[in-house]
Amino acid sequence: MINLETPKKHATLIDQAHQLAMNMLRPISRKYDRAEHAYPKELDMLAALIDGVSETGASSGAGASGVRRDDAADDDTGKVRNGANLASVLSVAEMCWGDTALLLSMPRQGLGNSAIASVANEEQLERYRGTWAAMAITEPGTGSDSASITTTAVKDGDEYVINGEKIYVTSGERADSVVVWATLDKDLGRGAIKSFMVRKDNPGLKVERLEHKLGIRASDTAVITFTDCRVPAEDLLGSPEIDTKSGFAGAMATFDNTRPLVAAMAVGCARASLDLTRDLLEQAGVVVDYDRPAQSQSAAAATFLRLEADWEGAKLLMMQAAWMADNRKPNSLEASMAKAKAGRVGSDVTLSCVQLCGTLGYSEGELLEKWARDSKILDIFEGTQQIQQLIVARRVLGLTSSELR
Repeated sequence: MINLETPKKHATLIDQAHQLAMNMLRPISRKYDRAEHAYPKELDMLAALIDGVSETGASSGAGASGVRRDDAADDDTGKVRNGANLASVLSVAEMCWGDTALLLSMPRQGLGNSAIASVANEEQLERYRGTWAAMAITEPGTGSDSASITTTAVKDGDEYVINGEKIYVTSGERADSVVVWATLDKDLGRGAIKSFMVRKDNPGLKVERLEHKLGIRASDTAVITFTDCRVPAEDLLGSPEIDTKSGFAGAMATFDNTRPLVAAMAVGCARASLDLTRDLLEQAGVVVDYDRPAQSQSAAAATFLRLEADWEGAKLLMMQAAWMADNRKPNSLEASMAKAKAGRVGSDVTLSCVQLCGTLGYSEGELLEKWARDSKILDIFEGTQQIQQLIVARRVLGLTSSELR
């Protein structure tokens, strides 16, 4: 049975993540927001600390953990697991309480690492250990319809030749490899889409430019082109077989993993806004009383209570999606529900906090305006709000993508 209280076994990890967020990320947050595209060198020391924790065999940290369900192991025990996925989302939320863009800039913690963890076979998992992988799936003109990608991968002997263009690649310049989604045969639709591990020094891969963005400015977001880029066949993640019946399974397994992580980012950023707003309201003489009905308090306090309740719902959905992954339960519906709820709540909470705090919220004297800018991307990437609602509707109604567009 699921228990959505924070597991005691993860308490130390969560506290460590919060301390790192408060003492290492929050103090340099504004610095790297202003110095867009400058690499935060302070993160090298933080990455070394996380590597040290990992080597001790402790629980997963703030990085990407894969949704891997080994049906042969432990399924008959009946035990409930609070494992790596739940640990990851809880620690990611704490780190994003410090700064979302800096979390996205962490060495060896790219979104591509989630794709590797979700899709790669055991030999590949071992071979790619320690790599920092960006994820390249979005293309010009495709928007959120990842299944319509046009980047091609053509088999040529012991290699695949990749051609195409990817946009909005998080950590596209800094990462040492890129997980590229490409189609083996456009005529076969979704089932022919596979992911490839492409190293940054592969001939034919070129980082064309970095984007200037509304938020998460410390994180580099790149446009990458692939021109006759040759990739060893062994770097196709998972099985090379085309199975039209399985559809877009590889990408969906990745999204089942990354969407709860993005939800966690939104939860953490929104929590930071709520914490600071409560303090600023109290300094202005507005005290939020949890023992009185909202309608009997000031408008500002009532609004704050509504925002906190909405935030709590997003956090619980995030934890549910991760818990299901830990317990080898299909979580595609719950992953999209968590991403949709948290993405919307994150934007609503951060913008509402700016408004509640007036001039203090809108100025750069506090970080509220930055968090409002940062949170917007969390409602867009890894599938927009509208795409998540569409996926949820399909799952609930039992309709296919062709039946409900």
